Formats: sequence, structure tokens, C-alpha cells
Amino acid sequence: MDLVLLTALGVGGATLVGAILGFIFKKISHKFTDITLGFAAGVMLAAAVLGLVLPSLEYGGKYGIITTVVGIFVGALCLNLVDKLVPHLHKLVGPDIEEHNNANLSKVLLFVTAIAIHNLPEGIAAGVGFGAGDTSQALLIAGGIALQNIPEGMVIIAPMLASGVSPKKTFACAAATGLIEVVGTMIGYFAVSVAQIILPFSLAFAGGTMLYVISDEMIPETHAHGNERGATYALLVGFCIMLISDFLLG
Repeated sequence: MDLVLLTALGVGGATLVGAILGFIFKKISHKFTDITLGFAAGVMLAAAVLGLVLPSLEYGGKYGIITTVVGIFVGALCLNLVDKLVPHLHKLVGPDIEEHNNANLSKVLLFVTAIAIHNLPEGIAAGVGFGAGDTSQALLIAGGIALQNIPEGMVIIAPMLASGVSPKKTFACAAATGLIEVVGTMIGYFAVSVAQIILPFSLAFAGGTMLYVISDEMIPETHAHGNERGATYALLVGFCIMLISDFLLG
């Protein structure tokens, strides 16, 4: 339990690390964020497949393949529903927010809200990993999500400051988005721990949400500024590092 809480704080705290970097480097190049997000996407892709989807098949028994496929699509559809309520992150993180000093405050706050909402299922994915009882896989999943949270925290800062939000309130908003992830991690952990019967579906559901975020949010953002090749290789590097880590951890 202590390890779960510490990991939850680490996952959420990664957003704060990104926010601090955002304060230090207010003008962050698209190339840097694209490479960083590409690497994080590769890490999350490996974590989703190795730490969530494959264990779902393993724990699912006779009907594991059906449970896993259904869980993946339900997870993706849930985030698809969220996207109908809040705009896609890659449509909000762009020149219209980052490069114009007269950015509309309500749009910036909507952007922060979108990040916070998307953080909840990511936190749940980390918590479900721990609920499965495989600590090494859970840490790999949490590590992947934390890596993605750093550039996410960085991109929150510039548009809010440009819209006239005070540094203290800007940092508080970044902290709130990280806290959402901590809450999600604990929800995922307790839900699976209490009801082990839903473990295969929960793992697949969490995997589906991560795959959706990678395909619908992260990859489009990394390919939006002409840095496709670098971002793609960064994704492959991230994926292979996680693959090697999983192999070495057994």
C-alpha cells in the first residue's frame, strides 16, 4: 500500500516537475516537446501492451481474448466520450495558445480542464497495474505515464502566464491536474484489489485508455510541427527501452 501511494504521488508529481521546467524555460521549442512526447508515447505503448493487455489475456482464462478485446474497446470508447465533452489536447496545445499573447483565458482554462480529465484514466491504469499484484509491471506502467506527464506539465505553464494568470495560480492549476492522477491511481488500485474478478477486464480497459491517448492525443501532437521523423524514432527508442526493461525484470 505504501508503495502504491508513493508511486501515485510520483506519477502526479511528474506533472509538477514539468510545470517547474515550464517556469524555467518559458519558451520551449516544438521540436523538444515533440521528441519528448514521442519518447513518452513509446514508453506508454510498451507499458500498455506488456503491462496491461498481455496480463489481461493471461488472467482471463478460457474467455480471456473476448474479455481483453471488449475491455480495450470499452476503455477507448470511454475516452472517446470524454473527447466529445472536452476538446482534443492536440487542438488546444498549439500556436493559437502558445504563440499569441492575447490568448483567451477561457480557452486556456478549458485546455487545463482537458488535461485534468484525461489524467484520471491514466491514473486508474497505474493503479490497476498494482491491483494485479505484479509490482514490476505496475512500476513500468507508472513510469511510462510519469514520463508523459512531464511535457504535459511543461505545456500548461506558458499559455496560462500569457493569459495573465498569476504564477501562483498557474502552479496551483498544474498541481491540481497532477492530483487528479493521484486520485485515479488509488481508485484503480482499490477497485481491483476489492474485486479481483474484474481484474482481466480492468487491465484491458486501462490498456484501451492508454492506447487511445497515444493514438488520438500524443502522436498527432508530435506530428503537428514537421518533426515526424524525430518523434517517430523517439517513440521507437522509448518502446525498446521499456521492452528491454521488461525483459531484464523478467
